[in-house]
Amino acid sequence: MSYFAMAALELALLGLLAGVAGTLIVFRGRSFFAIALSHATFPGGVIFALAGWNLLIGQALFAALLVLLMGVLSRVPRQGGQVSSGIVLALGFALGALLSSANPGLGVPVDALLVGSPLSVTFVDISATAAVLVVSLVALAVFGRRILFHTFDPAGFTAAGFRSGPVEFVVVGIIAASVVVSMPAVGAILGVAILIAPAAAARLLAPTIAWVPPIAAVLGVVSGLLGLWASREWNIAAGGAIGLAATAVYVLALGASMLLRRRSNPLSGSLEGKTPAAVITGGE
Repeated sequence: MSYFAMAALELALLGLLAGVAGTLIVFRGRSFFAIALSHATFPGGVIFALAGWNLLIGQALFAALLVLLMGVLSRVPRQGGQVSSGIVLALGFALGALLSSANPGLGVPVDALLVGSPLSVTFVDISATAAVLVVSLVALAVFGRRILFHTFDPAGFTAAGFRSGPVEFVVVGIIAASVVVSMPAVGAILGVAILIAPAAAARLLAPTIAWVPPIAAVLGVVSGLLGLWASREWNIAAGGAIGLAATAVYVLALGASMLLRRRSNPLSGSLEGKTPAAVITGGE
């Protein structure tokens, strides 16, 4: 398989992940968490690059460590999830920059860790992304109803006698794994673009919540392949082209959503403005 075909396959898988992880990130308001996690895994890649080991494993281990650290910090009185994510982002990114500057002979270009290199993905990277996609789909098949319940009515979820801990564990696990496997293709900085932007665009267009994941998956695949094509056609950086393509898809979706609202009842054109029950059932 050519390097271009492997890049296209990896980006298609990441686009499909946008329908799963991206939807969870958008609906549960975890965008900053995902951004912080992607930036903070930078030192894990640097350390494993210095040791000559697989970067993906280093970033995955560091991501698990940072998720635990965020969980501990978020329990500190008068702190919260946003504060803990900000602290971990600063810690991880600063540590990664320090380690890379202290080791100028690093075997892997720092640019590749920050903005990715889809044309250099390996069979191992593609396999890891496919595995995360399959496991995420299985997890949603098992816990999907409880995740949906907890996302739109956390008070009712608790009142019904369910524990939020297992749901949080599954959601954070899916998001963290998706962020990590996106690193080789689009890097620590642009990794969340391919996950968040398609889901945010799908939220603007979908008539009910059931349509958000499939629309996000389609837009994610289109964004990735469009960026890859632009990179090849105009000889520009692939990571940047993919990030811009994802952003362009979101802007187009926003424009289409605004146009639809002007032509119809603003409370029935999309998910925006509907009650939680309405977005699930498709009613008003």
